[in-house]
Amino acid sequence: MNRQDLLDQIEADIIAKNICPDLAKTAKRLVFGSGNIDADIVFIGEAPGKKEDETGEPFVGAAGKFLDTMLATIHTNRSDIYITNIVKYRPPNNRDPLLKEKQAFLPYLMRQLEVIDPTVIVTLGRHSMEAFLPSAIIGQNHGQAQQICTTIDGVAYNWTVLPLYHPAAALYNGGLRQTLYDDFATIPNIINKIHKLDKSLPK
Repeated sequence: MNRQDLLDQIEADIIAKNICPDLAKTAKRLVFGSGNIDADIVFIGEAPGKKEDETGEPFVGAAGKFLDTMLATIHTNRSDIYITNIVKYRPPNNRDPLLKEKQAFLPYLMRQLEVIDPTVIVTLGRHSMEAFLPSAIIGQNHGQAQQICTTIDGVAYNWTVLPLYHPAAALYNGGLRQTLYDDFATIPNIINKIHKLDKSLPK
């Protein structure tokens, strides 16, 4: 199976196993993820909103437009990256996803990441950050890449994770815009450093 087939299987498994049935009942569709399945960067938000629920695509509302603007500042666009959320169904009235909902979807997110195998995972907002860095505080840890090793369902994963504020936060708090731009500017350097390190390691 190629990468797309593997991702399609994960999406089918979520539906077949009826993950978070209460959310599935109130949502119009599953929003699995989209973008380049060979991407160096995977962006992870918290959950779909109204626009995402309607279209089936993540980050297509106002926050998504701001994300596109920030991607342009590092000479990147949607076709270069993969983007998804921890929770794949829209919570009612756009409420925050519950801990049990995030925990239910986490193994499927990890399988997504295992298939795509990105160089860096960029978490957008507190909810996705805490899935990888449970003790982190976004006000203190944003923009600081960290190496993590975590075990989900008996499978060990090693990732480079860069926590950022959610783009929606900058829409509500203009003071965070420059912070997000500054944090975004570090992404190419982080990727270059990892690639250089990989090349220097003995085969």
